[in-house]
Amino acid sequence: MASQQELIATNKGGAEIFYEDAICRQKINELLVQNRLPNGLLPLKNVTELGYNKSTGFLWAKQQEKVEHKFAAISKISSFDQELCAFMEDRKMSKISGVKAKVLMVWVTVGEFAVDDKTPDKLDFITAIGAKKSFPFSAFELPK
Repeated sequence: MASQQELIATNKGGAEIFYEDAICRQKINELLVQNRLPNGLLPLKNVTELGYNKSTGFLWAKQQEKVEHKFAAISKISSFDQELCAFMEDRKMSKISGVKAKVLMVWVTVGEFAVDDKTPDKLDFITAIGAKKSFPFSAFELPK
């Protein structure tokens, strides 16, 4: 599999790129909503760069430091590296790098987020080895 830097370089042409934290976080939330994913799924902080290539669906984000976030509604902690990337499409983020979820006392790499048409009120976390755990979609939405 290509490294994050190789994926970014390959998909940078034709991408929209943003550099200010507030604008980057707003754009992340908009992209999540456009792809029918919860708007609080990527709670990044101090984002220095966000890129999105609409034709390939490739998204990357760079933040000043790694962020750990507790999703209070489900009491689960996720970790977001300084750099993360993924391919976005309707109801799905795949080939994710830079995201981990804490299961018991072990950090597990998340490879995909998906919403199944059969259970649209659930968000599936799928690991790189294919293990899946479903959570309420609403647990990842920002308060209105």
